[in-house]
Amino acid sequence: MAQTSLPTLGDPSDLTTSAERRLGDRIIRELYRDPDYIDDPILSEYVQSLWQPLMAAARTRGELSPELDERFAWEILLGRDRTVNAFALPGGYLGVHLGLIGVVTTRDELASVLAHELSHVTQRHISRLITQQSKQTPLLLGAMILGALAASKNPGATQALVVGGQALAMQNQLNFSRDMEREADRIGYGLMAPAGFAPQGFVSMFDKLQQANRLNDNGSWPYLRSHPLTTERMADMQSRVPPNATTQSPRSDATLEHAMVAARARVLSNPGVDALRQWIAEPQSTGFASQPVARRAGVLYAAALSSHQLRDASGARTTAKQLDDLTRQDPSAHRLVRLLHAEIELAAGNADAALSALPERDATTRRPELALRTQALLRAGRAGDGTGALQTWVATHPRDAAAWQWLATAWQAQNQPLRAIRAEAEAHAARYDYAAAVDRFKAGQDVARRGGAAADHIEASIIDTRLRAVELLLREQTAER
Repeated sequence: MAQTSLPTLGDPSDLTTSAERRLGDRIIRELYRDPDYIDDPILSEYVQSLWQPLMAAARTRGELSPELDERFAWEILLGRDRTVNAFALPGGYLGVHLGLIGVVTTRDELASVLAHELSHVTQRHISRLITQQSKQTPLLLGAMILGALAASKNPGATQALVVGGQALAMQNQLNFSRDMEREADRIGYGLMAPAGFAPQGFVSMFDKLQQANRLNDNGSWPYLRSHPLTTERMADMQSRVPPNATTQSPRSDATLEHAMVAARARVLSNPGVDALRQWIAEPQSTGFASQPVARRAGVLYAAALSSHQLRDASGARTTAKQLDDLTRQDPSAHRLVRLLHAEIELAAGNADAALSALPERDATTRRPELALRTQALLRAGRAGDGTGALQTWVATHPRDAAAWQWLATAWQAQNQPLRAIRAEAEAHAARYDYAAAVDRFKAGQDVARRGGAAADHIEASIIDTRLRAVELLLREQTAER
């Protein structure tokens, strides 16, 4: 059935795309410093495998304009938080809690949340909120921004703001937000099928939200809610599903890969020692062998990773071996097992065993392999073997702060202090900490001057050029405060 294109809502934004991006950069600098922020290459890669097809569908359907595509960051941050939540920030930044990844049972459900949040950004919802609030008072504008940040951690925080003063003005903002939620549902739903996902993922995801922790149906009066009732949104999405539509996309079932990724998210969300021990014991429970294969894969992965977290290398290896046998016929799932083997061996101090689990051919094209292989080579005293792959990676991914830091460590291990300092500076710049980046670039200049004729003059020239560029960014950043 052909999709009927509906007009977007009115209320155009007065905030330029450049201004919105700068606002997002200011917020994201703080989130990078949050101890709950987690850069896990395996989880990030999986989320990106869903995100990129949605972005492509938004471009094809005309939802993502060339201007937004170019100017916004389009970056997803993962939060080590067990709540079922995701949120959009100005400038194309999105946040996803590990609790959300851990609770979804199919890729379609997770894709539906990403599609919804993507639509918030493409429709300039945050900018429109800021524009509307700027017509009230600066105090309310500040309260709205603070409330949005607080709500990313605690969905009840926005309601707490409403209970205070200026209730009428804030109520107007919440009514506007309800319309935006419906618009994000509608446009996000339209992205699902073109991106290769089952639109029914929206319906099952709403049901999961309602059952998990009632994020929206929390007992407050309907007019105080910043989202429509979950049941209302479910009914709207169900009404959009054609009667003869298939219920699944080709990969919408609970795949082994998805089950293992969800298990990883649950373990890495810091559930506590007792929960880790329960997961370790679960494969020995009655009836485990008769469970569906995807369920068993998730349980075994959680058990092996939990043993790893508790520094039980022997137990982790034993469970990972069971998982290896179970997933051998599934290339995507078996790759995750190889990565898990490498993690276990690295923690046990066995760098050679970790390297044997990581195909060298993937080191320059897949970030999880690159991260683990770099760590293993450093442990084995072979840092020089990994710098080529790292340099190739940062050349094509210059905003990968972690990769720059890995490269800095590798250069330091090879007694290349000037290159190490430059990589450290680039890592700071990638996270918009321009003051720290300037400090490291200046330190690099000092090292180059002390080196005299023996200094790496090409690297010193790069540092001079980058210092001038980042100093300009720092001045602009300072002027915005």
